[in-house]
Amino acid sequence: MYPLKFEPILKTKIWGGNKIIPFKHLSSNLEEVGESWELSGLEGNESVVANGPEKGCTIVDMIRHYRSELMGEENYANFGENFPLLIKFIDAQQDLSVQVHPDDDMAKLRHDSLGKTEMWYVIDADKNAKITSGFSQSITKKEYKERVLNNTLSDVLQSYNTRPGDVFFLPAGRVHAIGAGVFLAEIQESSDITYRIYDYNRKDANGKTRELHIDQARDAINYEVLDDYRTDYEPLKDEPVELVACPYFTTSLYDLTEEISCDYSELDSFVIFICFEGNCMLTDNEGNSLPINAGETVLLPASTDNVKLVPVTDTAKLLEVYI
Repeated sequence: MYPLKFEPILKTKIWGGNKIIPFKHLSSNLEEVGESWELSGLEGNESVVANGPEKGCTIVDMIRHYRSELMGEENYANFGENFPLLIKFIDAQQDLSVQVHPDDDMAKLRHDSLGKTEMWYVIDADKNAKITSGFSQSITKKEYKERVLNNTLSDVLQSYNTRPGDVFFLPAGRVHAIGAGVFLAEIQESSDITYRIYDYNRKDANGKTRELHIDQARDAINYEVLDDYRTDYEPLKDEPVELVACPYFTTSLYDLTEEISCDYSELDSFVIFICFEGNCMLTDNEGNSLPINAGETVLLPASTDNVKLVPVTDTAKLLEVYI
């Protein structure tokens, strides 16, 4: 096996913007592109290999053929041919809905699906752009319903002025929203289950409002209040900085100015690199070399023992993800 790139799956959205196409250097006339699904195994949205001898194969084809060599033994035992993560770039030209996602147990019972724990890494943000995450004060399920109906739920939600480099971890059950002007990378469980709570009475091109899931969301919400919903970390050069470690994924930040080596010989998992600034060259222990440019995502099979990352530009920034 070798490092894999995939064709992006572009999603137009009512709130989508115009940053993803130039960020990824794509030739496309699509407008209002809100999401680029970089790596997906969801049915109907299976990523397709874009490089090398396996070009044209889907991620499901690859798992079916290579099994634990691609996934890792424990991952393959747990997930079979279902790729367990979904990687996206998201561009919000308008506010996204206030929403929440169910956990694994609820999603399995209601939708025969995984739940959706996720995280965000903010790549770019307009002045005064905001992210909403969690509650600013304690409320009950009864008060939740009342506030949704009288349009005051936002009064008890915590919002943050956001800037590049901000990190938010969003376990299933945490109410959240991406504000207008935010461009970010999203790492999540492989699930597309969203309970939309409030959508600003917005209408689509046909004059219709989008479906809300107020009652489903009420039972999915974690009403716990935290002091701060942002993830604090100390930026460092030329070594991994762990941002999030949870049962579903571990994500680290690499800010490279010089060559580094990554040893995965003891790791029983695939590794994903998401490049969001600059360019670098990746070389694995089999001698496979692959340039990674800003806007690109690469999947290393679990059989990879080690890689070298060499920045081609003065600096290159990547997120590293594995299970």
